[in-house]
This record gives sequence, C-alpha cells and structure tokens, in this order.
Amino acid sequence: MRVLLFIALFCVVRSEVFFQDKFTDGDDWESRWVSSEHAKDLGKFVLSAGKYFSDKEEDKGLKTSQDAKFYAISSKFPAINNKDKTLVVQLSVKHEQNIDCGGGYVKLFPSSLDQKDMHGDSPYAIMFGPDICGPGTKKVHVIFNYNGKNHLIKKDIRCKDDVYTHVYTLILKPDNTYEVLIDNEKVESGDLEADWDMLPPKTIKDPEAKKPEDWDDNEKIDDPEDTKPEDWDQPEHVADPDATKPEDWNEDMDGEWEPPMIDNPDYKGEWKPRQIDNPNYKGKWVHPMIDNPEYEADDTLYLHEDIGVVGLDLWQVKSGTIFDNFLITDDVEAAKADAEAVLKRVEDEKKMKEAEEEEERERLKKEAEEAKEDEGDADEEEDEDEDEDDKKEDDVLEAHDEL
Repeated sequence: MRVLLFIALFCVVRSEVFFQDKFTDGDDWESRWVSSEHAKDLGKFVLSAGKYFSDKEEDKGLKTSQDAKFYAISSKFPAINNKDKTLVVQLSVKHEQNIDCGGGYVKLFPSSLDQKDMHGDSPYAIMFGPDICGPGTKKVHVIFNYNGKNHLIKKDIRCKDDVYTHVYTLILKPDNTYEVLIDNEKVESGDLEADWDMLPPKTIKDPEAKKPEDWDDNEKIDDPEDTKPEDWDQPEHVADPDATKPEDWNEDMDGEWEPPMIDNPDYKGEWKPRQIDNPNYKGKWVHPMIDNPEYEADDTLYLHEDIGVVGLDLWQVKSGTIFDNFLITDDVEAAKADAEAVLKRVEDEKKMKEAEEEEERERLKKEAEEAKEDEGDADEEEDEDEDEDDKKEDDVLEAHDEL
C-alpha cells in the first residue's frame, strides 16, 4: 500500500502546470498580458463572457472588440523545456459573432520575445487552433518551428464553426507522436515525421538512373495490318442540295450565288488505325529510388527547448471571438478534466441562447397577432363608416322624396 501511495504521490509531483489563465480575477489580467505596440492600429481585447454564458464571471475571457483589425497580445511564464515530457496546449474559443473570416489560434513563443514588439513575423515555436475564412477555410492549424522554419501539418483538420465555446487540445509526446482533440474528442493523431515535412524524404529518385532508350512503355500500338477504307475521306461540309437561288438574286449586284454549306452525313472524321496489344510492351518504367544522403532521422522532432510566452497574434474581419481557459501542462488527464468542466458550462450557453430565440419567436408571434387584430378592427371601423354613410345617403333621398 505504501509503495502504491508513493508511486501515486510521485506521479502527482511530476505533473506540472506551466501556464493557466481563466480570467476570473477581474481586471488583474491586464497586469499579466502585454499588448503589442508594434503597430498603432491594433485591435483591442476586452474582458467579456459574451451574450450567452453559464456564469458571467466564471466564463469571462479575452474578447476581440473591433472589426477588421490585427490583434497582438501575450503573457509570459517561466521558460520550459519539454525534453522527455508530454506537452499539452489547450484553450477554449467561442466565435459568438458567427465569424466569417478570422483566426482563433494561439502561439507559443521563446522566452526572449519582446512582447511589446510582437507581430506576425515574430519567431514562434508552436501555432495551434482554429482558423476560418469563408466556406473554403475552416481548419485547425498545427504548425511547428523546426530548425528555424515553420512547418504546417499535411492533414486537413476541420474546426468548429458555430457560435458556442469549443475546447481545442494539442498533445505533443516525446515519442514523436501527437494528438489533436476538439471538445475532448480525438479528431487527429499520428507521427510527426509522417505528418509534417520537417525532415527531407528518406528516399529520392536516383539522379543517375534514366529510362533506357529502347524501353517501350506503350501498352497499345497501331495495328500495322489495318488500312484506311477507300471511301473514308469525305469533306466535313457539303453544299445543301435542297437550296435554291433566291428569285431576287442579282449576280451583278450580289455576285455569283453559291448554295449554303451543311454538315456532310458521310463525313467520318480523321481515320485512325485500330489499336492492338504491343508485343514489345515492358510496362511503365519506374524510376529507381535510393537512400537520400541528406536524410537524417531525428527522435527529438517534438522538442522545444525554450517556450516562455503564450500569445494571440491574429486578424479578424468580424470581431467578437472570446479566448479563455488557457492551459499549458504535461498532464493529459488534468487537461481533459479541465476541458470537461468547461464543456459542462457550454450546455448553459445553449439553453440561454435557445431561451432568447424562443422569446424572440413569441414576441414576433404576438406582434403578428396584434397587427392582425388591428387590421380587423380597422376593417370593422371602415364597414361602420360605410354603413353610416349609406344611412345618411338614404336619409337624404327619403327627405328629397317627401319634398
């Protein structure tokens, strides 16, 4: 029992939370997050839970507040090195504005980043999260910097595009594998070497190899015994035999009359000999491959020796996205538990939105009914006015008759 307890305590001690921010301390977040001053017209982040939430204070996060703006803000934490460790990057993103085009991703920077000068070209270690622009771009970015170059994942991971909070999780493992989760559901996984072009290919085409000159890779050939029929060649168009010269045709004025041309029903097109199997066919020539002399395996593709800043560096056409529940840790289960707690509150978001929509439907229904009643009342008044006018007219006629 003591051994098991020791192991459990050892595991607890080993797991670490490197960075976490849920923005539950009011305006104190401004002391932790630094807005870039690289450009004068950068968009402003505000603290907000949005229109729909479970708890107005608990669900507050960083919200983009200005349309058609670049945004750049970051927060520093003690530098980490993920050597021999699992690295988990997690955040929640809520596109409450029904975003049409804009980023929803986070970047992890080296600790040397000048936060006040952060901009789109600032070197980063990892970029992760959703990106939406029109119907054609709705994906999750997973980009790693390796040897000074940014490498995009070769797989297409679709992101969520509704108006509710979603949790995005990247798990980077020391065995050079990864997982991407959305709302605690695995949506992609694999091997770093296979799914990114960080390393040169293991094999390449042999530059010394060439297809032999006598290599015949034509599966079919013309039949040398086949000949074109004597009556094959016919013009594509012929004079219309049913056409007649108009009676008012004046050759002195109009020139010599020629009948219009029509498609020739006997035209057969270009003659081609029939095809037969090529007796000399050797199959498709395959370029031989050799080991790539520039390839060198690297079992540390996952490794990032200096990460010390988390930041949002993005563009949005329509503002309103809320970023929250930032978490960087080496504990996968702790991250999943945190995500689960966030997702439970999302149900209240949906209920709140549905209640508002139902209230709006009832309001419109009531307005329509009232408008219909008003229309009916107006018709009744009009009928009464007409009856009264008719009565007056009858009274006048009756008085006239008496005279």
